[in-house]
Amino acid sequence: MSEVQKAMMAILFAVGEPVAPERIALAVGHDAETVRRLLDHLRDLLEEEESPFQLLRLDGKYQLSTRPCHAAVIRTALNERRNVPLSQAALEVLAVVAYNQPVTRAYIEQVRGVDSSSIVAALTEKGLLEEAGRLELPGRPICYQTTEHFLRTFGLSTLDELPPALMPAAAQGLEEDGDVLEDQIGFDSALS
Repeated sequence: MSEVQKAMMAILFAVGEPVAPERIALAVGHDAETVRRLLDHLRDLLEEEESPFQLLRLDGKYQLSTRPCHAAVIRTALNERRNVPLSQAALEVLAVVAYNQPVTRAYIEQVRGVDSSSIVAALTEKGLLEEAGRLELPGRPICYQTTEHFLRTFGLSTLDELPPALMPAAAQGLEEDGDVLEDQIGFDSALS
């Protein structure tokens, strides 16, 4: 591991959240492309050494983290209670936001058909959703989007890695005899 890579690892450790390669480049005195290449090499080194640390690439940014296999002992050491799994309703809200972001709470409720304000608030508190601005409409409703913590939690580098959205049969435009129409409508058009 080179001195520059050690410095970059120290930066990532100290910051504790995803950092853009451009920001690291300014600190270590190299161009962003060189930093990306060195970080990718560092990620490979950590993997080869079976280090307890891993270097994640999250939407073009990098974050140093511990491997998931060490989560239980870390949680015990920190004396934290076990994370409560997400409810089906919370997963539905996350799916609506992830596939359509940025969206308003009203849009989420339109898709789900039920009040989702408490779930949106809980997911925002957990750091899985964040505010993405406000619409220029009466009441200036808040738009929500997923976060880097969402990507990390679900093991994604970018939202492009999400699986294709499955649509309920009712939204697929079933014919009377039960055969699916040849042309499936898109998710957005199912809501209009």
